Amino acid sequence: MTYSANTPEEYILQLPENRQVVISKLREIIKENLPKGFEEAISYGMIGYVVPHTIYPAGYHCSPELPLPFLNIASQKNFVAVYHMGIYLKKELFDWFINEFPKHSKSKLDMGKSCIRFKKMDDIPYKLLGELATKMTVDEWIKSYESVLKKN
Repeated sequence: MTYSANTPEEYILQLPENRQVVISKLREIIKENLPKGFEEAISYGMIGYVVPHTIYPAGYHCSPELPLPFLNIASQKNFVAVYHMGIYLKKELFDWFINEFPKHSKSKLDMGKSCIRFKKMDDIPYKLLGELATKMTVDEWIKSYESVLKKN
């Protein structure tokens, strides 16, 4: 689902009440744990955490006018999603997450390349997602991102 919002608060207010609670809690956990330098924004129609142009002037290679995306949270039709680009690019982070997940959730991990999907709102491992948010600094993310760009 796509929401038309200019701020994270506007995004949340458009959601059904049960999703407002979940997205608000995810937002709080991420903001508490994300390393300094990332900035909260509306990114691709979702609440996003990006590397601002003040830190990385080149922006996102697909659309340089946009800041470099890193992490997003979204309320989709049938699930809540956390998109984490670090999991997609760093195998050791991916491996860590899939090994830790069963320790924090009774649900089966539903995950794509960077997307972690939660269909059961009462079984979201907030503590684990907070820990995941701590695992990559802005500088580490930029280096990982640039290492992939240079290969192409």
